[in-house]
Amino acid sequence: MKASYHKYMLEFKVPSGTSRGIMTEKETWFIVLEKKGKKGIGECGILRGLSADDRDDYEEKLKWTCENIHLGETALWESLLEFPSIQFGVEMAFLSLNSETPYLLFPSEFTNTSKSIDINGLVWMGEPAFMKQQIEDKLAQGFKCIKLKIGAIDFDKELELLQFIRSHFTSDQIEIRVDANGAFDLSEALNKLNQLNKFELHSIEQPVRKGNIQAMADLCKETPFPIALDEELIGIFSFEEKEELLQKIKPQYIILKPSFVGGYRGTKEWILLAEKYKIGWWITSALESNIGLNAIAQWTFLLNSKMPQGLGTGALYTNNFDCPLKVLNGQLWYETSEKWDSSFLDKI
Repeated sequence: MKASYHKYMLEFKVPSGTSRGIMTEKETWFIVLEKKGKKGIGECGILRGLSADDRDDYEEKLKWTCENIHLGETALWESLLEFPSIQFGVEMAFLSLNSETPYLLFPSEFTNTSKSIDINGLVWMGEPAFMKQQIEDKLAQGFKCIKLKIGAIDFDKELELLQFIRSHFTSDQIEIRVDANGAFDLSEALNKLNQLNKFELHSIEQPVRKGNIQAMADLCKETPFPIALDEELIGIFSFEEKEELLQKIKPQYIILKPSFVGGYRGTKEWILLAEKYKIGWWITSALESNIGLNAIAQWTFLLNSKMPQGLGTGALYTNNFDCPLKVLNGQLWYETSEKWDSSFLDKI
């Protein structure tokens, strides 16, 4: 078996804002396996400035992984504990190599177009007029769950945007999730949560910056509506550390990005613990290309979650890979009539 790695820069159609700044491009890496003329591909979806494995030796570790691919998937996963995006890339690549086609990883009613996955519509940070236009677009597209990135513009303006939604749709009609990306100061977080509460929000992701364990635990205890941990999970590698974190903070939800938490195996560990402590969860992609999104979506369908998932990133880029994944009426579908663009894999 041969293994190689390849860098790819994804270009945003529109600069996309979070509380950490504006993104115009996104780096990703692919691991390609080849055996007896057949190829498999896995995406290592690193996000610079956020991923636990955003390290100077990242490419060196990719090189080591390819040179030691003979060790096999399980041994590599354990050796790559501090490189969760590479763990996921390896899992994906082996699945791809051993599948009927490189992209049909988990055959199901999803991949034969019989069923879909409910997803949230993501509204990026920006000027109020831009965010309002995105909200109107998502509602017109039939989304029943809207997720707003907040924390980058004036808080009163963000409250006005939420009021705009609620003036047209009740909480029974449209579910609203907000994601603060750790933007709230510790001293003002609870006050802001109380102000947000009147809009009957489903939840808020990561109201304060990760690492403030006691402050987050206090917020989860006092909050008027559910809090979901997101960035807080990044860099927590061992099963014991994961359990300790959930026991200390006691969140209402956790949000699981396979590229950030060690792929399928790492995500399963979090789900096992969440269900043990009666904590809700859902799966979210992390700005991967359609190759990574496809691997996450096919697996997510098999988890049988009834909640909207965060899997709608495929249309963000100008140079993504054509694929069967399509969003229709707030749902992600796998349209078997659509074909994969295999030119990237063919060239390698």
